Amino acid sequence: MSIVLTAECPDDVGLIAKITGLCFEHQLNITRNQEFVDKEGQRFFMRTELSSEPAPHFLHELERRLPAGSKLTLHRGEKTKAVLLATKEAHCLGGVLLKQFEQAMNIEILAVIANYPDLEPLVSGFGVPFHVVSHEGLSRAAHDQLVGDLITQYNPDIIGLAKYMRILSPEFVARFSNRIINIHHSFLPAFIGARPYHQAFTRGVKIIGATAHFVNDELDEGPIILQDVTQVTHADSAEEMAKIGRDIEKTVFCKALHLACEQKLFINGNKTVVFA
Repeated sequence: MSIVLTAECPDDVGLIAKITGLCFEHQLNITRNQEFVDKEGQRFFMRTELSSEPAPHFLHELERRLPAGSKLTLHRGEKTKAVLLATKEAHCLGGVLLKQFEQAMNIEILAVIANYPDLEPLVSGFGVPFHVVSHEGLSRAAHDQLVGDLITQYNPDIIGLAKYMRILSPEFVARFSNRIINIHHSFLPAFIGARPYHQAFTRGVKIIGATAHFVNDELDEGPIILQDVTQVTHADSAEEMAKIGRDIEKTVFCKALHLACEQKLFINGNKTVVFA
């Protein structure tokens, strides 16, 4: 099992040499290394796979060699803990549950929270706790508070919106800043908001897609993680486009969570750095 070192810091001369040099001094074998420099933002990102465990003081020593404000983390193969939010659609949620069951993703789904009870049979079949927090009769802020309090009890690393058809309040987004991953049923920035396949059908598009992104205060405008598309024709109705789109949504959502679980995602302002 590889140990993964992730590093993010202001760009500077010799950063790769400083990191790999310290690994050499500690007799750590690097099995894979990926780096990226955002020249415009002057930010440096690096993901390094090591074949053995560093000494306890390794990170502290590395921090002293890198610029102030560096963010360094060691990941030891532990499963990424996630809470998934859902409404009534099963395809994205089911896709992730199946990936966990097959051990095809390094994830531990702690719970599923939904605002309707429809998906309980699916979730219970995988032995995952299922909670219904109804939004009826509640303001958006009050409902988000209840959902957020329940999420906090589980203390997940990430929150996946598996076709959760609720607009989140700014307070909720701030509470779980940079930890919420959403799947949007179109190729953003096109067709933002509701009924995107009907929007696409009306425009006569020839490709439809899905976008996984981090959530911020702007509707469907958070940093994009992953996108994919497929071709459609004039003969496809809006309903047929939606059916085709569900397969893309499931694939893109699962891939985005997989990237998060492998520590291959970095938020860089309103963009992301994604190491394949």
